[in-house]
Amino acid sequence: MFATLFVLLYVAHLLADYPGQTDHQAKHKADGDAAGWRANLAHAGTHLVVSGLALLVGQIALGLELGLLPAAAALLWIAGSHAVIDRRWPVARWMVLARQAGWAQNGGSAHVDQTAHITAICIAALALAA
Repeated sequence: MFATLFVLLYVAHLLADYPGQTDHQAKHKADGDAAGWRANLAHAGTHLVVSGLALLVGQIALGLELGLLPAAAALLWIAGSHAVIDRRWPVARWMVLARQAGWAQNGGSAHVDQTAHITAICIAALALAA
């Protein structure tokens, strides 16, 4: 069941992060002002909804048996972790700690960002499958 949940949540992530994210959200979600927080939370909300729909499709089409509370906890984890990662400072701090300044200046931040998101999705899928 883990693999199925992971694939469903990964596809939901891709849908929410790319076609489901507005240019405004992408540009401002890390800003420290109220507009930045609104953009960030709206984008995290998109992840919550799309991931919820993916789990619902898994239940209906594949017969997955997911409890309401575990599913809700997984969705909150996905949305919450996404919001924190997208503030950009966690990725920047990691890259400093890992001595990746050169890679950060040459586009590496996007890869570290996506790795953090996929790790969070993996944790959610593991928790749901347990």
